[in-house]
Amino acid sequence: MHGARFDRRRFLQSSLLGASSIALTGCDVFDGATDPQSTLRTVFEAASGLTYRSQRLLGGAHTLAPEYTKADIRQTQHPNGSVLPDAEDYLEMARDNFASFKLAIEGLVARPTTFSREALLAMPARTQITRHDCVEGWSCIAEWTGVPLGMVLDQARPKTNARYVVFHCYDVIERSLSGAITYYESIDMIDAYHPQTILAYGLNGAALPIANGAPLRVRVERQLGYKMAKFVHTIELAESLTHLGLGKGSYWADRGYEWYAGI
Repeated sequence: MHGARFDRRRFLQSSLLGASSIALTGCDVFDGATDPQSTLRTVFEAASGLTYRSQRLLGGAHTLAPEYTKADIRQTQHPNGSVLPDAEDYLEMARDNFASFKLAIEGLVARPTTFSREALLAMPARTQITRHDCVEGWSCIAEWTGVPLGMVLDQARPKTNARYVVFHCYDVIERSLSGAITYYESIDMIDAYHPQTILAYGLNGAALPIANGAPLRVRVERQLGYKMAKFVHTIELAESLTHLGLGKGSYWADRGYEWYAGI
């Protein structure tokens, strides 16, 4: 595996590519799961616990997702979920090539820490060619470059009672009278320290485009695409997930999908 570095001009050009021409989300199939009576929702809720226990039993902590070669990359990476956050602070960062971006690590850590984009780019990187599987039924093979999540967490020194890693994101998923709801997702510490779990800032040898989650997104290669949060700005370590959204661990889990979406 090898690292990749990107200069400021290439980063902005690559990030803005495609964002202006894509208006819809990548996984429209999610819509039906918000209905409490949805058959899809019922099936997902029933299967979630079994899937999690089975994969942990059979796969263990270190089993790798398949990796591919550059010859297997036959199309551009289709974006899943939101493609362009409309928050003004995000758009301002994008106009300035994300130079002011900061990633915060907080919660159950001994040393709350922030990383600039340049600091993340300077850390040892991993490059992996993997397949992204969307719950909608499509898949893409792409090359991702980023810093291992475990390496970043180690800088903040997780406390012994930390069980989950929560990702807080810039993209607003819905708005209501009570305020805007931004995307949130979580994984357990086993997946956080899996060697293929990275905070990706590169895609197919270039900077990560905005439509694919710039400046930083998560790659959790043993799970479905909706677990791979985009536009991440804060990582929180927690002992439980009851404080997050409706208490099931992620935006889509709160709406009937599996919290653990193992493949």
